[in-house]
Amino acid sequence: MAAVDGFRTDEAWALDRDREDSLRAMRERFVIPRHEGQPVAYLCGNSLGLLPASVEPALLRELEDWGALAVEAHFAGRTPWYDYHATLREPTARLVGARPSEVVTMNGLTVNLHLMMVTFYRPTAERHRVLIEEHTFPTDAYAVRSQIRHHGRESAGSLVVARAREGETVLRTEDVEALIEREAPHLAVALLPGVNYYTGQLLDIPRLAACARRHGVVAGFDLAHAAGNVPLALHDWGVDFAVWCSYKYLNAGPGAPAGCFVHERHASRTDLPRFAGWWGNDPRSRFSMERDGEFVPVPTADGWQLSNPPILALAPLAASLAIFDEVGMPALRAKSERLTGTVVAWIDTVDDARLAILTPRDPAARGAQISLRVGADARRLLARLHAAGVVVDFREPDTIRIAPVPLYNGFHDVWRFGRALERWSRDAAEDTR
Repeated sequence: MAAVDGFRTDEAWALDRDREDSLRAMRERFVIPRHEGQPVAYLCGNSLGLLPASVEPALLRELEDWGALAVEAHFAGRTPWYDYHATLREPTARLVGARPSEVVTMNGLTVNLHLMMVTFYRPTAERHRVLIEEHTFPTDAYAVRSQIRHHGRESAGSLVVARAREGETVLRTEDVEALIEREAPHLAVALLPGVNYYTGQLLDIPRLAACARRHGVVAGFDLAHAAGNVPLALHDWGVDFAVWCSYKYLNAGPGAPAGCFVHERHASRTDLPRFAGWWGNDPRSRFSMERDGEFVPVPTADGWQLSNPPILALAPLAASLAIFDEVGMPALRAKSERLTGTVVAWIDTVDDARLAILTPRDPAARGAQISLRVGADARRLLARLHAAGVVVDFREPDTIRIAPVPLYNGFHDVWRFGRALERWSRDAAEDTR
């Protein structure tokens, strides 16, 4: 059965859907790579988002201020560098459903995760375990294991792993809840993804956060594949902390500064343990060099900052966030569900026994990604897609991730993927005759 009402495999159907798309003009806001003279079908925004055309003038503006003003641009620039990061506070808060005092843009995701663990992972003799899930992104697993070792423990006794049931590919919320309840006497932190990077599953963040907090467990989330992908309401959901990168769905460029959320019940507490740096200090005394070295944290998420903001790295993110503010997550989410539904419909139509969808079929249970296990012929399919100008992501040993991003992808991009998939399947069938 097709996953989209009225779905057809002809090109005219895809072009008609694009003409009807109220967000179609957004595509013109991005620089799309070309293949053999034609724009590629870029279905890889879950790995690196495309370049917004507005980034170049945003960067030039800061370069001009640097050249014209030098150090004076910290206070006299068109967007003064001293508190440049503050200009991202409100759009970031709107994006993740937070209060402005709860978010800050800084560092990279893994650095922010370590900073959060310094504050929120305070193991005791009884409560020292950390919950992750089996397909957690490797950097999260590295960070958690190193934090456990830093406190003189071994991951064998302090790491709890949530796994899918035998024969299934995604987690069941009730199973994770049961695991939290069972481990609660020994569990300090639950660190889970918002959207799983491998399967594309969207976890039930509010339900899992509520379960963790009900049992006295800190609820932390890695939103690398959720921020800018799905609507979030971190404050209302009661999440304790969250971290995310900005180079995927947020289109801020490779290695762009990451985001961090600390719920206001924690962010306002200046007594919480943390690593300290001068940009997290009260701005009124930040430059008082004769002080006795006592750190006075800002009573917001800013209090976890270490260093002054990297202006040339923040400017692209500011340009991208302006686009999100203009469009809004509800409209992006609605289109995203239609696009991923069309990917699923194409895979079902091809009906090749080698293909297995790992991602939930319920649109509400996934992000802007369909993960397709292909088996031994995965690399041949990847080569066929690239030859057709279709850019997707490959994960060892046999999985292709297809991520149609609603800001710049359309139904014709998905059609190009589907047609290449169809031809690969047909050619393989003919080879076996």
